[in-house]
Order: sequence, then structure tokens, then C-alpha cells
Amino acid sequence: MSKSDTFPASAFQRLTGLKPSPQPSLIPTRSPLVFMHGFGIGASFRRHGHLHDEAMHLRSRGVRAVAPNVSPYNTVRARCKMWENRLNRILEETKSDTLSVIAHSMGGLDARYLISEKGWHDTIEVLVTVATPHRGSSIATLTLEQPEAVRDWLVDMADWVGTHILEDGTANIRQALHELTPEYVENTFNEAVPNHPDVQYWSYGCQAGEGTDIPIDPIFRYLNKYLYEREGVNDGIVSVRSARWGAYHGTINADHARQVGLRSSLAADFDSNEFYASIAQKLADEGF
Repeated sequence: MSKSDTFPASAFQRLTGLKPSPQPSLIPTRSPLVFMHGFGIGASFRRHGHLHDEAMHLRSRGVRAVAPNVSPYNTVRARCKMWENRLNRILEETKSDTLSVIAHSMGGLDARYLISEKGWHDTIEVLVTVATPHRGSSIATLTLEQPEAVRDWLVDMADWVGTHILEDGTANIRQALHELTPEYVENTFNEAVPNHPDVQYWSYGCQAGEGTDIPIDPIFRYLNKYLYEREGVNDGIVSVRSARWGAYHGTINADHARQVGLRSSLAADFDSNEFYASIAQKLADEGF
């Protein structure tokens, strides 16, 4: 009787727990993938900034993913000056001529501006936006309408953080909020920043709280209700209606914080790593 007969390989595998291919499957994207983060406090105080962990997860799947940081409390134009520096460095380091972009929230407006106004249509082949306020957000209007003392305190705090969080940090939260209002985005920004025919535009909306059975983090409950009464189902910051742009790929059950991996025991179960990996796989399937 041979050794394999007395102790078959399958039994040894059950004992050790080893698998022939223990690593996750590779995602063969052609171009480097850049995450562009949005506006807000989370981008300031979270270690490494928003979407860093998701980029590192994609690297473990073989994707050349990068998640740079820019000032979280400034206008699209000011942020885009910083994005251009970051993107040029990525192109140099990866020796690539093209990029794919996944942009969260305000980052999607930044990316649209880069493509249409700054000539990045030659480099960015596809833009995927997640909960981007393509038609603005009434939350920006609400913030600007707060009592002067409250508004001034918020502005001073955010502008201080924005200028100190990065070496090249700048801030102008009052103007940035104005440029996120529905009136400005729909009547000024969208007219000046049309889609470019050489770029594919994909989008996802997100939902939680009012009008859904998806729990929402308590920090968003008032904003979620306020926005629901004005724009319908939303994620606490951006409505699904506002997030639709280009080819719509679906509505995700996650509030605005969960989308970038910020967790809450009261929020619905959502794996941001797997969500962005699924987008990367779609990009790879489409040849990007």
C-alpha cells in the first residue's frame, strides 16, 4: 500500500486548510486606476485619506490603483490644479499614456472638469462616478443657510483644516459649497462642462435611510430626511437622481460614509473593497 493510499492528498489538504490558489483572482485592467475623493471632513481626518484602503485592496488583485489626496474644502478649479500634479506623477511612475478614474462624490465633478476643460480627455478613457452630485445637493444649500455665527464657525474650522492637512493644502469652503448647490451645478457648471465624446461616463447612485429599508448612520439622519423631502431617495448627502450621469450602472445600498469604507455598527452591511473591485472587473472586461 502506497503512502498516498494511507494518507490521501485530499485528507492532508483538509487538515492544513491549504488551497492550490489561495490568493484572490487577478483583475487584468489595462490602464492604471485612479481614485478621486470628494469633499468633507472624512477626507481630512482619516489616515491616508479616503479610498486608500480600497486602492491597496485593488493592488492585491493586480490593479495599478492609486488614491491621491487633494484639498477637501476647496472649489473644483482649485482642486483640479492639484489633481493635475497628482495625475501627471502617476503617468510618469506607471509609464502609461491612459488612465481610468473612479471618482467619489465631488471628485466626479473634478474629473468632469479635468476632462472637458483641461484637456484630460486624451488621457482619461473612462470616468466612473459614485454618488457624485451631478445636479448639486440641497445639503450644500442648507449649510449655507445656517445662522451666520454657525456658518462662520464651520467656515473657519474647515478652512483651517484644509490649509493644514496637506503640504500644498488650500481652502475656500464657502465658495466650494456655493458651487455644490443645485442652482449652480445645474445652471452654470453643467452648461460649461459637457461630456466629452471621447470618454465613457459610468455612474452609480447610492441609497439608505428614508424611502428605503437600508439603515443609515445616525450622523446622516437629519440630512437624509431633509434631502429626501427635496430630492427623493439619497445616501445622506447626494440623491440618486443627482448621481445619475452617462451610463447608469445601478443603485448601491450604502450611505455616503460606507461608500468609502467608513464603518458603523448601525449601518447596513457593505464591503467597499468588493464594490470597487467589481467596478475594476467591469473595466477590465470592457478593455480598460
